[in-house]
Amino acid sequence: MYRFYGHENISDEILSIYDRLSHIWAADTCAPRMRDRWSKDDPTLGQCSITAFLVQDILGGRVYGIELPDGNYHCFNVVDCVVFDLTSEQFDETLDYEDCVEQFREDHFRKQEKKERYLLLKERYEREVK
Repeated sequence: MYRFYGHENISDEILSIYDRLSHIWAADTCAPRMRDRWSKDDPTLGQCSITAFLVQDILGGRVYGIELPDGNYHCFNVVDCVVFDLTSEQFDETLDYEDCVEQFREDHFRKQEKKERYLLLKERYEREVK
């Protein structure tokens, strides 16, 4: 059973992507500031931007961000007008996906550690698909 935001309206292809990612999200792909809280019970924690940009590579569409109280953005995808957030399960509350700001990898990947985590996730995903 899927619980991430938008799971009711998405294709089998997106469900397949989620299933593959659920096997490869790990502490070393989690945002460093959250890594000490990452666990297999909460695998989406700290994985949002790298996951959203990987999904964009696969399906196209746009990545948007919800501004969080700490000033960071939680990223999610919009593909063919369908909104979904493969990493929303890390939150106890439902986020507001309206009127969000588009996010760009050029901005996010200025942080070398984030770019490296993205490349690691992408490499693992590509091995999973083979």
